[in-house]
Amino acid sequence: MCGITGYIGFREAYPIVVNGLKRLEYRGYDSSGIMMYDGNQIHLSKTKGKVSDLEEITNKEEARKKGNIGIGHTRWATHGVPNDVNSHPHVSQSGDLVIVHNGIIENYDTIKKELISRGYTFKSDTDTEVLVNLIEEVKTKENCKLGQAVQLALNNVIGAYAIAVFDKTKPNELVVARLGSPIAIGVGKDNKEFFVASDASPFIEYTKDAIYLEDEELAIIRINDGIKVRRIYDDSIVDTNIQELKLSLDQIEKGGYEHFMLKEIHEQPKAIIDTYRGRMLPKEGIIKMSGIDDHLNKFLNANRIIIIACGTSWHAGLVGEYLIEDMARIPVEVEYASEFRYRNPIITSNDVVIAISQSGETADTLAAIKLAKSKGAFVFGICNVVGSSIARETHAGAYTHAGPEIGVASTKAFTTQITVLSLISLKLAKVKGTLSNSAYRMYLQELQLIPGKIESLLKIDDKVKSIADVYKDAPNCLYLGRGFNFPVALEGALKLKEISYIHAEGYPAAEMKHGPIALIDENMPIFVIATNKGHYEKVVSNIQEIKSRSGKIIAIVTEGDETVKEIADHVIEIPETEEALTPLLTTIPFQLLSYHIAVLLNKNVDQPRNLAKSVTVE
Repeated sequence: MCGITGYIGFREAYPIVVNGLKRLEYRGYDSSGIMMYDGNQIHLSKTKGKVSDLEEITNKEEARKKGNIGIGHTRWATHGVPNDVNSHPHVSQSGDLVIVHNGIIENYDTIKKELISRGYTFKSDTDTEVLVNLIEEVKTKENCKLGQAVQLALNNVIGAYAIAVFDKTKPNELVVARLGSPIAIGVGKDNKEFFVASDASPFIEYTKDAIYLEDEELAIIRINDGIKVRRIYDDSIVDTNIQELKLSLDQIEKGGYEHFMLKEIHEQPKAIIDTYRGRMLPKEGIIKMSGIDDHLNKFLNANRIIIIACGTSWHAGLVGEYLIEDMARIPVEVEYASEFRYRNPIITSNDVVIAISQSGETADTLAAIKLAKSKGAFVFGICNVVGSSIARETHAGAYTHAGPEIGVASTKAFTTQITVLSLISLKLAKVKGTLSNSAYRMYLQELQLIPGKIESLLKIDDKVKSIADVYKDAPNCLYLGRGFNFPVALEGALKLKEISYIHAEGYPAAEMKHGPIALIDENMPIFVIATNKGHYEKVVSNIQEIKSRSGKIIAIVTEGDETVKEIADHVIEIPETEEALTPLLTTIPFQLLSYHIAVLLNKNVDQPRNLAKSVTVE
């Protein structure tokens, strides 16, 4: 949510900042803006809408692009409607200070009333304009430098933030701070230039050296003088840790695909291989995961495992529940992180909590992790972004190695999360002896074959597109699955909602008779997962019930299925695999279906309305 970019150095800042904003569009936003300082004057440009709309404004006046210092922002509205005035950057009352901000200042209203009593006026409805004026008030009242003013001001706010602040009276520096929302600093050669961004993608072609601020840290960045990092609350000096970025430019480009989502759907075979490579050795019958191996007793002695996540990661967690309970025979509960932290849950030191997040920055999941740790639970993280907050907050964990996922609707993160959960389940089952050796080895061999089966499945793209064309105008859809594939039904419905804006709901197939069957008529498409393992006959009965009520049936079946083919209006075949691994295959047609319906409806596939890739506010 929201994106920050900034540059200070010897290059023209405008193209760096604007291209950086484009790279951050995946985070979700409704307005954008940029500040340029030309050595004498601040030039502010901002607008409701996309970065392309911002460029139209700046292209009309070249002076708006001049300067070696600039900060930019893409805003996802929290306080105040999306419009030009509420867009960032925001300027202090004197016109000297400029700020961009990601997060929420919860006590902004109290601060605003106090500032108004001191003569301040406000143009916007945002908490961010309140923050920049609070910094100015502190700077004036305490007669201190910008860095200290920011630090003192932040000690008086409640909430979350990543900020970058510029002071035109000190034009050789930027001040950056973080609490809850991510911020990265790119370090140029010999401290002659610096980059600021919500993640490293905006500056990857300029430097491979980056510093990721931790929570409650503030950095003062000065040209030719380097970076000084301090703790916000006690002013102690922090030793900076410069990391070498592994990200490459081609990973964050479309690579010939029309959309990032389509590219990422097709990247899933490689992403799954990258996730199990080095961890799974099928010939030797070995799974090596240091995060599990080093803490094996925590898992083996756990009273239960609690999986916490949001959105697509929550659906992966539901698959994980089936996997762990079925294979390792350990009780599992799956919780929405957003509910878990507020319902006063019972957590003990004998619990293991698995936190799942693609970005590793999901605010609700981070808060739930901190709650679990405070109760003495062991917390294991599964995330995709190296060095992210969840990776640092958890006791141990495993990366999914999916590579950058730019499309807001998650695809390869889902399948790689399931891959990691499969490895964990098999590892624990092997140690506990709850799976026979032959079954264990069979699962390893079958998991190794999954990427190739996805490759073959992706070849049905044209067939899925033709089905999408039939149902693209449906106002409602139902998705049904049983057992391991019930979470896939939920995920399929979510994908359709996210990018096509079509109302869709997922249910366990057996629950259809407990309410949803009332919705079925000749206009209702029902997508049913009916693979030949597990509860096949039961699902066939559910399909018959739909057919008798004239519902339109689109079934995902195992190759060679003849029974469902005679009943369904459309059939999509997937390769044979073990029931526990079918979610890795059954989700692919649903991803393609949602993608093609969205394209046919001319929707913004990679940046659907109102959504953000990384939800960094509660």
